[in-house]
Amino acid sequence: MSQKIVIDPVTRVEGHGKVTIHMDEQNRVKESFFHIIEFRGFDKFIQGHPYWEAPVMVQRLCGICPVSHHLAAAKAIDQIVGLEPEELSVPTQKIRKLLHYGQIFQSHALHFFYLASPDLLFGFDAAPTTRNVVEVSMRYPELAKKGILMRKFGQEIIRMIAGKRIHGISTTPGGVHKKVSAQERDYFLNGKDIPSIDAMIEWSSEIIEFVKDYYIKNGNWINDFAHYPSGHLGLVDKKTGNLELYDVYLRAIDSDGNKTLDDIESDNYQNYFYEGVEKWSYLKFPYLKHLGKENGWNRVGPLARLNVCEGISTPLAAYERLEFLKISGGKTNNRTMYSHWARLIELLHCAELMKDLLEDDDILSNDLIRRGERRNEGIGIIEAPRGTLIHHYEVDDKDRITRCNLIVSTTHNNEAMNKAVNWVANNVIDGQQKVTESMLNQVEVAIRAYDPCLSCATHALGQMPLEVSIYDHLGNLRDVRSR
Repeated sequence: MSQKIVIDPVTRVEGHGKVTIHMDEQNRVKESFFHIIEFRGFDKFIQGHPYWEAPVMVQRLCGICPVSHHLAAAKAIDQIVGLEPEELSVPTQKIRKLLHYGQIFQSHALHFFYLASPDLLFGFDAAPTTRNVVEVSMRYPELAKKGILMRKFGQEIIRMIAGKRIHGISTTPGGVHKKVSAQERDYFLNGKDIPSIDAMIEWSSEIIEFVKDYYIKNGNWINDFAHYPSGHLGLVDKKTGNLELYDVYLRAIDSDGNKTLDDIESDNYQNYFYEGVEKWSYLKFPYLKHLGKENGWNRVGPLARLNVCEGISTPLAAYERLEFLKISGGKTNNRTMYSHWARLIELLHCAELMKDLLEDDDILSNDLIRRGERRNEGIGIIEAPRGTLIHHYEVDDKDRITRCNLIVSTTHNNEAMNKAVNWVANNVIDGQQKVTESMLNQVEVAIRAYDPCLSCATHALGQMPLEVSIYDHLGNLRDVRSR
């Protein structure tokens, strides 16, 4: 009889998931799984609602990235009222992008400073009571302070445009509800009541320097940890091949950098993607049809986006991307822990983009609404903080949603996270007579690098403490640890 290690739930991620590692009588790993164990029902219960309610309803998927769902749904609903992204008014496009960049900025700050930094600053062997943002604030007070204020800046951008920081409402079919006022804009430019956008750019550059130095000093473990080949998927600018976070051309590459999806438009995604299922998880497994389930899965998110793009449009982030590429000699980077560095480059990129938009008078315009010829289907795709996000709706002639399909970023990363768990299981836990806290933490570190937002894919009620149960090869319970 095999023994089984259970981590339930995985900590310092948004939402709830668990890991099981199955071992034989010699303590050798047989298989491992990252389970998403609660049912996800948004695709079904949104059916029957008027299409214009979708952007408001779907953002309740999550309290961390509601803006991403709000905007992806809005882009789909724009198509239903007859508009492609470029057919919206220029002020609407820029206001929505400012909202989007504020969301990515605050989310990346949240993940790095609150959730991931304890893994980097304190190491695998640190006590569980140490691995948290409170300890970061005590040992690195200036770093923690800047992290908190950076997240606040992004949240304030969201509040300005959507009315409140979480679950605000900005979009309406074919436009946005309100312009940005000159007074609101000055709040972010002058730095009187909140650190200015220039401070956000400066601090983003500082934290990148901090991380670059850390990676140089700790490359002996960072380069190898959870390192495995994979495909990578993200959006690019059609003309330049640059990193794109809002407008849509889907590109995918394999682990060697060869294109496996060549800049397709959002309306064609169904021709290229299947969604597999497994009996041990409620989270689906997307993959490219022509490559099959075994070879067609992709990572998404900051690391994937830097891998698939050919450049970045803003100057400071463009330079940092080139510095990032030097580590892998310009080749595709398949090292999981480099997601954190890539995330910070995007943090800087979004700060630069927000500055450009805040200084643009178009966001002060009242030209906010457009209409086209009514359709019965709409597809919206953007890059959420965690990766490529797809919203697809079909409606009937009475304006009711008849079909909804959502492929969230964490769903794309499902296979990648399972590969990460399997890497730790086989390279750290396999064959060990005693499973230590450090070993279990490494499983979570590998998952956390993807910044999974499990609440976007699952919905659970109540509190779930962590309990790890260890069984011997006869199935007898040998030890239970809680935290």
